[in-house]
Amino acid sequence: MLLIDGEGLPLGVDTESANTAEVNLIERLVDRRTTQRQPQRLIYDKAGDSDPLRERLAARGIELICPHRRNRKRRPTQDGRKLRRYKRRYKVERTIAWLQSFRRLVTRYEYHAHLFKGFVQLACLFTTLQRF
Repeated sequence: MLLIDGEGLPLGVDTESANTAEVNLIERLVDRRTTQRQPQRLIYDKAGDSDPLRERLAARGIELICPHRRNRKRRPTQDGRKLRRYKRRYKVERTIAWLQSFRRLVTRYEYHAHLFKGFVQLACLFTTLQRF
């Protein structure tokens, strides 16, 4: 999982096994950011559509912007005006493409997760330094 700023620079990264739900990992990713300032908005994909997550993030002062799932049982919680910001999600995909220029991340050669996370953090550092 990757947390970026408005320009696409990595602010936080977290690795976890594939069998853990993304909804449970979002708050931990926000806690592991490198900046002191807490984000005002969090743009996420449909996997983050969870009312308890929205409430927990709202208690922290973070607005979650993500489209609703098609099979949602409850009433929608946001209108189309806030979803206009979702168009900027391409910046996340662009940053992931920058990180995939490092071959070691595309094909995971490391057996241990802490080594892979170290290489991801190193790739984020190189990506940030290239932008300046």
